[in-house]
Amino acid sequence: MFKIAEIRKKNKSELQALLTRQRKKLWELRFNLISGKVKNIREIRHLRKDIARILTILSQKSRISPR
Repeated sequence: MFKIAEIRKKNKSELQALLTRQRKKLWELRFNLISGKVKNIREIRHLRKDIARILTILSQKSRISPR
């Protein structure tokens, strides 16, 4: 689980890469949940919240234009 301060330190390209990795990990966890391999379902919740945090920071960075 990422802290918001850690996410804010990253630039847009790092955030996009992190978002892609987190979404892939979420997809794999959901797939494994269906097949019965996942023991800790809370990890899915944590991933969803991390993705939401990343998307929030990305949208904030896109609204703020460099001067």
